[in-house]
Amino acid sequence: MAAAEFDISRGYRLNPQVALRPEPFGALAYHFGNRKLSFLKVPELVELVRELGEHPSVEDALETLPEQRRPQFRKALASLAASDMIRPQAEPE
Repeated sequence: MAAAEFDISRGYRLNPQVALRPEPFGALAYHFGNRKLSFLKVPELVELVRELGEHPSVEDALETLPEQRRPQFRKALASLAASDMIRPQAEPE
């Protein structure tokens, strides 16, 4: 999925093939399917990614953050979607 296809009006969730390992800076995300590794550099992003599936849309999930930080997190989520770390909720596992 290309970052341009990332639609914040859709619900997303952590890909079931991805494990998050807590680190002092945030977390490491490892995709067991494509063997990609991503660094989630802030704890708030880790929390957002973990709870993403509990929200009907990315837009709704971003509402839990201060408005000035939302563009930064939107960009990070688009990057995670492009690397298949997160995926639309309706997609099969």
